[in-house]
Amino acid sequence: MPTRFTASQSVKIAVPQQPIPIQHYLRQPQRLVNALVDTSRVQQLSEEVFRLKMRPLSFMTLSIQPTVDMRVWAESSGVIYLRSLACEIRGVEYINQRFSLNLQGYLSPHQSSSGTRLEGNADLEVQVELPPPLSFTPKPILEATGNGLLKSVLVTVKQRLLHQLLVDYRHWVTSQMSEKALEDNSVDLSILNLE
Repeated sequence: MPTRFTASQSVKIAVPQQPIPIQHYLRQPQRLVNALVDTSRVQQLSEEVFRLKMRPLSFMTLSIQPTVDMRVWAESSGVIYLRSLACEIRGVEYINQRFSLNLQGYLSPHQSSSGTRLEGNADLEVQVELPPPLSFTPKPILEATGNGLLKSVLVTVKQRLLHQLLVDYRHWVTSQMSEKALEDNSVDLSILNLE
């Protein structure tokens, strides 16, 4: 019989004022994925679908490494959504055949008189049929350990999001402003050449 583990994590991020609003940045899902996960562990499968190779996780006596296919997309308002599509557990075939992972989340920009903030939430659920002798472990111990593990995964993602997202956003704004300045200069030069 499958054991179910769940965790939920919310986040609020104050966004420092920049010349380009963060909504423009959020319309590029690949930037958010790269802010959340080390790029060496991400493979882009299509415009909105990414394969994420998670770090190995230890659960009781098992060590597993999930690979999750995730759809990440943005609405024109700047709200970004993510949803798991598939998951594979490499190395433990018994678990792989009896494992399901469901991750859903969003990140939404909100304007107020004090500035912009991002608010988001992620819900993670795993169902797995554990092999003996783990299946004989008392259910409260299994659930506490499993829920704690999922919570730690979401907390790690949240910490990375809090740090990396604003750093990447600042870099992106700087590069956009530099590109615009170069375009403006080349337009000025072409006008001078015409005279």
